Amino acid sequence: MTIISHDVYHPETDNRNATRAILIVTGDNTEDLEFFYPYYRFIEAGYRVDVATPVGGAFKGIHGLGLKETLKIADVVVGNYDMLYLPGGKAPAKLMKDENALAVTQKFYSLGKPIAAVCHGPQILAAADIIMGQEIAAWPGIESEVSDANATYINKEVVVSGPFVTARMPGDLPAHMRETLEVLNHGKSILRATGLAA
Repeated sequence: MTIISHDVYHPETDNRNATRAILIVTGDNTEDLEFFYPYYRFIEAGYRVDVATPVGGAFKGIHGLGLKETLKIADVVVGNYDMLYLPGGKAPAKLMKDENALAVTQKFYSLGKPIAAVCHGPQILAAADIIMGQEIAAWPGIESEVSDANATYINKEVVVSGPFVTARMPGDLPAHMRETLEVLNHGKSILRATGLAA
């Protein structure tokens, strides 16, 4: 008899004991690709990945994929993580109004920890009021929100600016994750080093 895990999208892995960890903050109606692509890439790279949502428990993306177990954002201990990752889709429109999500994001920033965001994810960065003077890539439809937060919108597949690694859309994920892992592993960016992130 074959036994299948209660959550087919949560991999069986030894990474639960990894000393370095990533926090993904998301919620219902996230863009599935923008959650699962980085989720699995971080695990593949040897990081523990914890997922936090507004009320904990299960969540589902726009296309129906998701996890059955997540942490509650209010219970997150930021000091336990090396990076915050914010997927896009429709979840950020709600998360940008969630006091706990904003507080966690601001805490990552105040501790000097890197923050990666894609598509609508930068809505949370803008609402947290932490991107003043930075260059931010994001979904074109939220350019005004980025500008209203006193940041400069950049229409490129990936931008590294200060502690932020941002991208515009699902098709940017390969470049976004390359830069995100470079920042995590070496504390620097290939694009920044070559001047391409300007």
